[in-house]
Amino acid sequence: METYRLVGTPVARGNYAPATRRLAFAAAHVVADPLGDNSPGAPAVVDWEHTLEFRRHLWSLGLSVAEAMDTAQRGMGLDWAATQELIRRSAAEAPDGRIAVGVGTDQLTAAGRPTGGAHALDAVIAAYEEQLGLAEEVGAQPILMASRALCAAAESPDDYRKVYDRLVGQSTRPVILHWLGSMFDPALDGYWGSDSLDTAADVVVDLIADNVTKVDGIKVSLLDASREVALRNRLPEGVRLYTGDDFNYPELIRGDDDRHSDALLGIFAAIAPAAAAALKALDDGDLDTYDRVFAPTVPLARQIFSAPTYYYKTGIAFLAWLNGHQPGFSMVGGLQTGRSLPHLADTFRLADQAGVLTNPELAVQRFGQLLRVGGVDA
Repeated sequence: METYRLVGTPVARGNYAPATRRLAFAAAHVVADPLGDNSPGAPAVVDWEHTLEFRRHLWSLGLSVAEAMDTAQRGMGLDWAATQELIRRSAAEAPDGRIAVGVGTDQLTAAGRPTGGAHALDAVIAAYEEQLGLAEEVGAQPILMASRALCAAAESPDDYRKVYDRLVGQSTRPVILHWLGSMFDPALDGYWGSDSLDTAADVVVDLIADNVTKVDGIKVSLLDASREVALRNRLPEGVRLYTGDDFNYPELIRGDDDRHSDALLGIFAAIAPAAAAALKALDDGDLDTYDRVFAPTVPLARQIFSAPTYYYKTGIAFLAWLNGHQPGFSMVGGLQTGRSLPHLADTFRLADQAGVLTNPELAVQRFGQLLRVGGVDA
C-alpha cells in the first residue's frame, strides 16, 4: 500500500477535425446495462445511450470508429443479436465515411458445431456473407475479421484463399483485412494456414496482390513492430497497413523514410484525447509535440494490453468509467472481473501520468469507490 497523488496534466479538451496525414480508427467498446443480466454466458444487455454517446465522443475528436471489433467483446460476451443492433445504431449516427464494421462468423456457436469437429467451410463462408450483407446494408466499410471458425475448419492456406477471395470479390467497396495474433485470441493460432508467421505473411501478400483493387488495407495486431514494418513494405502501392500494435503505435504511425502505418487501435478508445492531439501535431508537422503527447501513453497501453492480452477490454471499460463515459464499471459477460484490483491500480496511475484522466476529481472518487468495494480502505 502507498499514498498516491495525481501528477498528470489532462490533455486539453476540444473538438478536432479528422487527421489529414493518417487514417485513424478507434475500436470502441460497448457499455453494459447495469440493470441487465450480463452474467457470463447470458445474452448481452447493452446500455445503448452511453454506448452511442461514447462513439459521439470519438467522432468529436476527429477519430473514426471501428465498430463491433474484438474491443466490443466479439466472441467474449457480445452475441450476434446484440452485434447486429450495435452496427445498425452506430452506422445510423456515423458521420459520412467515419465508420467501418467488423464482419465475422461469431453467429456460428460452439453448440452448433458437428460433434467432435469444426463447422464446415461452406458454413463459415455463409456466416461471413450474412455479416457482409449487414455491412453493405448500413453503408459501412467492412473489416473481414479473423475467424475462430475458419481457423478451426481450414486445413491449408488454400482454404483461406477460397474464403477470402470469395468475400473480397463480393464486396461492393474495398475491404480491410484483419490479422489478429494469438496473444489477442488463442483460438486464432496458426491463422492463414501456417504456424510460421513468415509463411502466413506470404499468404496475405499473395491474397492482396491478387485482389489489389478490392483491398483498402490490412489491420495487423501481432505486437511486433519489425514484423509489421516488413509486411508494410511488401504491400502494393495504395494498400494501407493499419497498425493494431497497441505496444508500438507511435513509431509505426510516425513511419520511416519509406512508409507509415495508419491506425485501427483499441488503445485509441482509452487515450482518445491524446490520440487526437498527437495526430493534429503530426498534421502540423510538429513531431516534437507528437512524440511528447504519445510517449506517456505507451506504458499505459502496455499495461492495458499485458498478458493475458485478450482481457484488455476490461482496461478500456475501466478508463471509460473513470472518465464519466458510463455510469458503472460493468461489462457484458461479466468481463469487469478480467483484471485484478492491483492491475487496475497500476492502470489508474499510468492513466494519470499519461494525461488521459480527463476529469481527475471524478476519477479519484470512482477509483476510491472501487477500492472500498474490493475490500481496500482507501
